Amino acid sequence: VVLVESGGALVQPGGSLRLSCAVDGTRFSTYDMAWYRQVPGKQRDLVALINSDGVTDYRGPVKGRFTLTRDNVKKMVYLQMNGLEPEDTAVYYCHADVPGLGPYWGQGTQVTVSS
Repeated sequence: VVLVESGGALVQPGGSLRLSCAVDGTRFSTYDMAWYRQVPGKQRDLVALINSDGVTDYRGPVKGRFTLTRDNVKKMVYLQMNGLEPEDTAVYYCHADVPGLGPYWGQGTQVTVSS
């Protein structure tokens, strides 16, 4: 299973970005998908997840600002990020929990929120 993130960029505070994760896998609809983020020197933290039924869960700092969706036909996961804050600056990683095979990670995409 291969995950490829895109969409990271430099954006001003209050701005928006949409991250995309393309998944190369044969049974994508069965995967639980998530986005994590990591800043240097800190652990990788869960941002949001969407399970195979499309149910989402968001961690506290991003609730109400980020929206996670999936397209099972295109095998894509999208993280819409609005109201970005400097504290959202991090490398964002796409994660797949593949039944019977375990976790897979993408290479990460850098999001920088700065004026």
